This record gives sequence, structure tokens and C-alpha cells, in this order.
Amino acid sequence: MSKQINKICKPEVFENIYNSYSKPLRHFIYFKTRNLDKTEDILQDTFVKLWSNCENVIYDTVKNYLFTIANNLFLNIVKHEAIVRKNQRELVKESTNETPEFLIIEKEYLEKIEISIAELPVKQREVFLMSRIEKKKYKEIAEKLNISVKAVEKRMYYALKTLKEKIGKV
Repeated sequence: MSKQINKICKPEVFENIYNSYSKPLRHFIYFKTRNLDKTEDILQDTFVKLWSNCENVIYDTVKNYLFTIANNLFLNIVKHEAIVRKNQRELVKESTNETPEFLIIEKEYLEKIEISIAELPVKQREVFLMSRIEKKKYKEIAEKLNISVKAVEKRMYYALKTLKEKIGKV
């Protein structure tokens, strides 16, 4: 058995393994990546890992070893790309041209709006949220609440009037 383990480290055996498995492995990787450059990089890294670890790989399991290494390298690339995309999205969210003073004022204003909406009478708040947040039409609100469209309009009028009075004091 130790002869089989050491055989992989012989250049002619390694070359034979490469010639036997590089094409199916390339197809396997390309099926996953759909990118020729990434495919070639993963293929090369896979055989480099095999060569680096040739003393510990059993000849009979070399095919499984190669496909496992290639798959793991692919998954590492996918994970890395996901982290990069996440960080880019967070960077875009965090980057702003606004001054810190403006951001503080904006935050305070939004808090004031939230408090003002929360302080509305229940019926007015319900109509306001359905209209402005859920984007429902007055007719839909009236049907859902079993009231007339005029009642919805009246509640909305008083909700907006109250909010304008409270928030207009900024």
C-alpha cells in the first residue's frame, strides 16, 4: 500500500493522473462556475494541492480527492464573493455626501414622525398606515374596515392635519 501512496509523487504517475482527470474535472468545474478563467484557476489549484499532498493521497482514491478539492475551492470562491458583495452593499449604504449634522437632524426628524404617528388616535393611525405604508386606496381601506369611503377620507384628513401640526413645529 505504501508503494501506491508514493507513486503519485512520481512525475510520470502524476502526469498520467493529470491526463486522465483534467478534462472531466475541467467540465465539472466549468459546470459550476460558468467562467473559463475561474475554471482554469480552480483546476490548477486542485492539481497543485494534489502535488503538495501527494505523499498522503492513496492512488485508488485520487479521483475522489481531485473532485472534492475542486468542489471545496469552488465553494470557497463563492463564499468569498458573497462576503465581498455584502461588504460592497454595506459600504454603499454607509457612504453618503451628507454632513454628520444633517444626518443627526434627519434621524431626529424621523423619530419625531414615528412618535407623532404612534400618538394618532387608533382609527386615524390605522387609516394612515394602510394608505401611506401599505399603499391601499381609500376604497380598499373602506372595504377592509367596513366603513364608507367618506369615513376613510375624514380619518385621513384629521390624521394628516394632526401630523402637520406636530411635525410642522420642527
